[in-house]
Amino acid sequence: MFRIRPVLDDGTPANAATIGQVQAILRAQFPEIEAREVAELPAKLRDPLKLRFRPILLVAEDAADRVRGFALLLHAPDLRFCFLDWIASAPGKAGGGVGGALYERVREEALALDVVGLFYECLPDDPALSPNPATRAANAARLAFYERFGARPVEGTAYETPLEPGGSDPPYLVLDPLGRETLPTGAEMRPIVRAILERKYPTLCPPGYVDHVVASLGDGPIRLRAPRHRRRASPTVVPRRRLAARIPLVVNDRHDIHHVRERGYVEAPIRVGAILRELESSGLFERLEPRHFADQHVQAVHDGRLVEYLRRACAAVGPKRSVYPYVFPIRNALRPPREMALRAGYFCIDTFTPINGNAYPAARRAVDCTLTAAERVLEGQRLAYALVRPPGHHAERRAFGGFCYFNNNAVAAHYLSRYGRVAVLDIDYHHGNGTQDVFYERDDVLTVSIHGDPSFAYPYFSGFRNETGSGRGAGYNVNIPLPETVTPEAYRTALATALTRIERFAPTYLVLAAGFDTAAGDPTGSWANRRDDFTRIGQMVGHTGYPTLVVQEGGYRVRTLGENVRAFFQGLADGAADVPQPPTRRVTRRPAAPDPEAIDWREAVTAADAEPVRSLVAATGVFSPEEVTMAAELVEERVARGPASGYHFVLAESRGTLLGFTCYGPISGAEGRHDLYWIAVHPRARRAGLGRRLLTATEHAARAQGAVRFYVDTSGSDAYAPARRFYRAMGYRKAAELPDFYRAGDAKVIFEKSLAG
Repeated sequence: MFRIRPVLDDGTPANAATIGQVQAILRAQFPEIEAREVAELPAKLRDPLKLRFRPILLVAEDAADRVRGFALLLHAPDLRFCFLDWIASAPGKAGGGVGGALYERVREEALALDVVGLFYECLPDDPALSPNPATRAANAARLAFYERFGARPVEGTAYETPLEPGGSDPPYLVLDPLGRETLPTGAEMRPIVRAILERKYPTLCPPGYVDHVVASLGDGPIRLRAPRHRRRASPTVVPRRRLAARIPLVVNDRHDIHHVRERGYVEAPIRVGAILRELESSGLFERLEPRHFADQHVQAVHDGRLVEYLRRACAAVGPKRSVYPYVFPIRNALRPPREMALRAGYFCIDTFTPINGNAYPAARRAVDCTLTAAERVLEGQRLAYALVRPPGHHAERRAFGGFCYFNNNAVAAHYLSRYGRVAVLDIDYHHGNGTQDVFYERDDVLTVSIHGDPSFAYPYFSGFRNETGSGRGAGYNVNIPLPETVTPEAYRTALATALTRIERFAPTYLVLAAGFDTAAGDPTGSWANRRDDFTRIGQMVGHTGYPTLVVQEGGYRVRTLGENVRAFFQGLADGAADVPQPPTRRVTRRPAAPDPEAIDWREAVTAADAEPVRSLVAATGVFSPEEVTMAAELVEERVARGPASGYHFVLAESRGTLLGFTCYGPISGAEGRHDLYWIAVHPRARRAGLGRRLLTATEHAARAQGAVRFYVDTSGSDAYAPARRFYRAMGYRKAAELPDFYRAGDAKVIFEKSLAG
């Protein structure tokens, strides 16, 4: 069994290893290929403009990521054609349907790109052009394979003219019309043929040769050679529109075994039925059967002790009763209660998520369904939907709760992150505390959540704005808490903010935790989105163009749930259809240090700068959550009061991304004295010398405002030793030290510098 997926670049270790295997196949199967061409494959994927083709690398690989074959397709969007550069199986892997499956997938990709045809080269089967019988037989076998699909050499052209007189085995130009009855004309073909020869062989084909081949094409419709390797002409073979077809829908077929009948338990099986009744008549979906995935995917995001506890405790309680956590001891692992059910307080965050015999198998099946849908996205599908329950976004690494046992979104996001950057957007009314907890210290998965403020909404302890990530994940967790009463227009404004942050992250994949409890009348929410609002929400998400996995979360007003979900997906599909297929390629590699000459400087700030400043300060990994919040508040204060606020800024940007800033201002009552309140530089810009340039620019700006002396306060702790060295290197001297200022053992060190002259 194998899957076929596109590989965009070598930006993750898994993708880099896959491309390395492709290069090994190229060397083994095509020994005549130049070593330079093989070595340049990763660079071609990263920089398609250099080729003047957009390369699409498709790999057939097994569950262990071993490459069994590959195809390299070149797309010329300016001329609307595709050229199949290479297709090959791994040595010893011929047969097994790999080659046929790869070629079918190539045809699907080309059809989805709406090109005039799929072109490639095949060596000739004519004795006059291929005198060696063994070579000619191999050529004929290859042409016979493609002839099955209706692809044949273009006749009546000079394309198979040898570059040198007397040369053997010049290639035919083969056209697969992709099931179309009408063939392009010679006039349409001339720019295509010129592009193939000039872009594919820029140093091999002389201009005169190119002109000769192009001139051989007349103006009328081209002709394909009559079938030669089959007794009768093949019927028109139209590629399956798998990639452009209906949205794959994977439903948890075992969700209804988890039916908690206690009054007030709104997470009931009827929810899935209400959604399915609406979706089945929409014509948007294609049902897929879920397949089983190994436990390692669950344990990659959940502590093994939690997984094992849920498995054993649910089995011990049995299917006919439910046990609710009601004792939450200080977690003394040495003295747990003897009864498995009573240990729930060690692993649960609330008192209303029960342990029962069907909770574990239903939750485990939800993970399988989500991964089944995620794999379709990995294979190139633009949209996929996992309609599952129990939901998952409240399940943390070491705890369950909020009706959630395993975090379906987090499992899928981690699975996809092997192959590219992932953004998780949570639009449920309640904060996805579990997803935040799993990825809080990671920078390869961005988590963004729009939810009711935890001051009034579950889970109450998580989802605050100043929770922005830590360590490597600083700045990669974004919470957008909203008030108890929100208009649909205000909600969409928040969604636009979330999508802007995701766009800056430039993910390869988007995982959408789709809660519909933001609907008017939902018993667990207080907002007012209606059917038309969900259509607009779907359109906004679809317009991003990211390959998107939608995972069902909340939504408990059964009377309107189905129509709201249907409206959302109609908008999502319409929005995605508006984006060219495929969307602009997104590099998964971590960005390089900025070019010092490409920095844009400005001093004016707007309200839109508050969030980038907050994210940047968090990304430094130095400041506390309170300080992160304070930095953004200074921007808001400056915007609200202008110069009267006493806060002035210098901001350094590159291609619209904030890389560093300072905040400074005059010291009240001290003529000609200014204070530096903040200086922060993004970690990836530190080695580019941006900190020095920022401070120098700030000193110039302060001098222009009349400053003659500049002061800087910093900590005396070991963690701030680099900062103190930096100020000394910039010409500052220590003017004073106040012991135990910030806390016991942490002094305030005051530096000063004269700006006179």
